[in-house]
Amino acid sequence: MIRIISAIITFLWLFSVTGQIRAEWKAGTGKASITPATPMPMAGYASRGGKHAEGKLTELWAKACLLEDESGHRALLITLDLVGIDRKLGADIVEQLGAEFDLKREEIALNTSHTHTGPVVQGNLRPMHEELLAPEDKKLVSEYATLLKQQIVAATKMAALNLAPATIEWGSGTASFAANRRNNPEQEVPQRRIDGTLIGPVDHSVPVLHISQNDKTTALIFGYACHNTTLSSFEWSGDYAGFAQEYIESQIPGCLAMYWAGCGADQNPLPRREVQFARQYGAELGDAVIKVLNGKLRSLPSTLTTNYHEIDLKFDTLPSTDTLTSDAESSNVYVASRAKTLLKQVQAGQPLSPTYPYPVAVWKLGNEVTWVFLGGEVVVDFSLRLKQDLAAEENSDTHIWVAGYSNDVMAYIPSRRVLSEGGYEGGGAMVYYGLPAPWHPDVEEDIASEVGRQLKQHAAETSSAR
Repeated sequence: MIRIISAIITFLWLFSVTGQIRAEWKAGTGKASITPATPMPMAGYASRGGKHAEGKLTELWAKACLLEDESGHRALLITLDLVGIDRKLGADIVEQLGAEFDLKREEIALNTSHTHTGPVVQGNLRPMHEELLAPEDKKLVSEYATLLKQQIVAATKMAALNLAPATIEWGSGTASFAANRRNNPEQEVPQRRIDGTLIGPVDHSVPVLHISQNDKTTALIFGYACHNTTLSSFEWSGDYAGFAQEYIESQIPGCLAMYWAGCGADQNPLPRREVQFARQYGAELGDAVIKVLNGKLRSLPSTLTTNYHEIDLKFDTLPSTDTLTSDAESSNVYVASRAKTLLKQVQAGQPLSPTYPYPVAVWKLGNEVTWVFLGGEVVVDFSLRLKQDLAAEENSDTHIWVAGYSNDVMAYIPSRRVLSEGGYEGGGAMVYYGLPAPWHPDVEEDIASEVGRQLKQHAAETSSAR
C-alpha cells in the first residue's frame, strides 16, 4: 500500500499544469586539476623553444558533465584547459572512460579550450613541440599524459557519483571581442572597433546550457568562437576562457562553469598580449552567460541521441619521397622535423595515407538543441554554414551549436574559401601538425555532408521509434 501511495504521489508531482507527464533529466558534474605539478614545456607557440612555465595565473581543469535522459541514455562531455589532444591520446582516454563507465564512443565528447598557456600535450603539434624537445622534457610530456588520463577519470567519477534529477534549459547570448584575424591587421583592430569598420565573417553567439537541481544552478556550459590566445606569457592559464569560468563561478556559488571552444580558428581576441585583456574578455564572456541565465530560457524535454563517425577526409597531392628527402635538409626546423618523421614512416613500409580519419559527432538534446562536435581548428565559416543549412531544415538557427577542437585536434580545418585563399589557416599550418599536405578542396563539403547524414539518421531513428 505504501508503494502504491508513493507511486501516486510521484505521478501527481510529475503531472504538469498542461496535463502532460514531465520527463526528468539526470545530470552530474565533476572536476579535477590538470595543472602540471612541476615546471614543464609550454604549448601553443613555436617561439617558446621548449621553455618551461614559470608561474600560474589560473588553475587548469578537466571538467565533466554526465547527462542521462528519461530512457537511461547517457552522454559525457569533457572540457579541458589544453591546447589540444591528438588522435591516439584521445582514443586512449575514450577507451578508458568507456570501459570504466559503460559508455559507447558516440556518448563521449572531448573538447579542448585551445589555451596557448598550457602544457605541451603528448602527440599534439608534434613537429612544433615534442619532436624537438630534449629527452628529459619528452619524459615530462609523457608523464603529464598519464596524469591527464587519471584526472579525467577522476572528474568523471565525481560526475557519476553526483548524478541526480535535474532540469536542463538552453539559451543564447552574444560577446563581441572576437575579430577575424585574416581580414583585420592586429594593430588596426582597436581603431576599427571604435569606427565600426571591422570586416570578415564572425560568430559572436554564446550558446548556454543551464543545469539546475533543487532550483539551484549547478552547471553552466557555454561556448564561443574565438582563438584562446590573449596571452603568450610563461604562466599557466586558461586564458580568457579560464577567466570566464572563474568569473561565472565567483558570481554563482556552487556552479561549475564549463567552456567549449567554437569555430574560432580564424578569430582572435583583439587587442591582446596583456593579462588585463584576458580578464576583460573573460568578464565579458561571463557576463554574457549570466545575462542568458537571467533571461528567458527554454526547458529541454528529456530525450537524448548521440552519433559519432570518422570520415576519410582527403589530402591534396601528397609529397614524393624526393620532396621529403629535400625537406629533411631544410633550414626550417619544423619542415625538416615533419619530413624526417614522414620519411621514417615510408621507409618502414607504411606509405603516406591519402586521407585522415576525421571525427564528426552530432548530439540532439530534447530535439531542440543540435550540438555538432568537429575535430581540429575549425574556421568560422563552418559554424555559419551549418547554422544556415540546418536552420533551413529545422526552422531555427538559435539552437544549433558547433564546437571545434573536439576529440582530435589534428590540424586547421579550412572552409573551401579559406583553402583557396591560402595562408596559415589555409595550409601553411599543416607543417606544425605533421600532416603531409593541405586538405583537398572537398574538405568543407565532406564535413557538412557527414553532419547532414547523421541528422538524417537521427530523424529516421526518431520516426521509427514513434
